[in-house]
Amino acid sequence: MVAFSFTHPRSVVLFIVLGIIGTSFILTSEHHNYWGAFDGAGPLETPEPDSSLTIDQRLAKKLAIIFPVNQNTDMQFYRNTWLRDYLYPVCDWSEPGCKIVCNKTSTYQTLEEKTFCFAREMKNFADKEFFIKLDDDSFVDRDYVFDLMFNHTGSNKPVYISDHTRFGDGANKGTLDGVLYGNGKFYMFNWNLVKCLDVDFTYEHHPRNEDAVFGGMVRSGCGEKNVNFVQENDDKIWHKEYKNKNKYIKLNYISNH
Repeated sequence: MVAFSFTHPRSVVLFIVLGIIGTSFILTSEHHNYWGAFDGAGPLETPEPDSSLTIDQRLAKKLAIIFPVNQNTDMQFYRNTWLRDYLYPVCDWSEPGCKIVCNKTSTYQTLEEKTFCFAREMKNFADKEFFIKLDDDSFVDRDYVFDLMFNHTGSNKPVYISDHTRFGDGANKGTLDGVLYGNGKFYMFNWNLVKCLDVDFTYEHHPRNEDAVFGGMVRSGCGEKNVNFVQENDDKIWHKEYKNKNKYIKLNYISNH
């Protein structure tokens, strides 16, 4: 057996190297945490690259506002509001700023098709956790939206937030009749709901309320019993007019348009 001697040159060098490695490990262990090696904790999640951002900023990265527009929509107004960074305009034709293009001029008779169009496209937005469908004569409180995101983030169920009502449609019994759907001025939902939407949903008699058709996609693909229906707070959503404190702004269409 060879005795380990601190007087041997190689032993001295090895001892110094081991000392440097050990000291480095101790000094950096708090910074790197090494998956809780010293505090008894389990593996830690890898920090997000945007961990320096505020909670609101991190939540906002998960939000897309689906915004059907037509030739009369004043996009400049909405680009000047807090909505601007999260807008996903659904346009009739390709143009700058459009995130979803449906290639068909919007009329009352084609609104259902536009709804199917953006529903199909949303299935490609796996980087988003929350979606809002907002009419262009509506406005919503920013802090309210972020509160909803905070309260429902990570939900393992489809979440559907709106002012829900039942749709009566005797001509489409078994498909649209009695479907539970959200008011078109504002409805908010999560990625789990998008994943189970039945974008091949069919019914016989057209045209129909496009928001009820969205509810039909939810019922057909997700099943109402599996969905968390959440009632909206109407005090935080303005439709056709904004009234708050000393401001009064009309949001509805100008009559000559």
